[in-house]
Amino acid sequence: MRLPLGEKAPDFSLPGVDGKTCSLQSFPDKPILVILFTCNHCPYVQAYEDRLIAIQKDYADRGVQLAAINANEIRNYPEDNFPNMVQRAKKKGYNFPYLRDEDQSVAEAYGAHYTPEIFVLDRERRLRYTGRIDDNWQNPKEARSHDLRNALGALIEGRTVSQPETHAFGCTIKWAKL
Repeated sequence: MRLPLGEKAPDFSLPGVDGKTCSLQSFPDKPILVILFTCNHCPYVQAYEDRLIAIQKDYADRGVQLAAINANEIRNYPEDNFPNMVQRAKKKGYNFPYLRDEDQSVAEAYGAHYTPEIFVLDRERRLRYTGRIDDNWQNPKEARSHDLRNALGALIEGRTVSQPETHAFGCTIKWAKL
């Protein structure tokens, strides 16, 4: 079950590609935390990487922090293992933490299903938006609905997110238990 809107986000403690461990408390000065479930191999994720890097850059000085979490099992998807995560983050120049959810407990606690899938948390770390980044994964210039940016803008301005849930699309999270 997906984390319900308005609910407090489950905490976590996950290793990052930068050698640091991150949790919800790792960003006390950030009033908005964007949890992004992602991976290395998914073409949808790869299509969105530059947009996510741009979003972090565009909103960093307004109190927004992205944190990416890879929960995919690696027996069948070895490209999603930790050493490959380190390489991917360096190659793409990630400007946000990239974390490994090895036992998939964080993805399960949030009710994540896709890569990429967004969970935007407010200062109290309550869920205020969940879903997609925008409505066109193939061509950013043709996107008509910039859902994540719209949600961030509303929260920064102290408004309620007008469309707090959208349907995320992408690759499914690769569960080890299935």
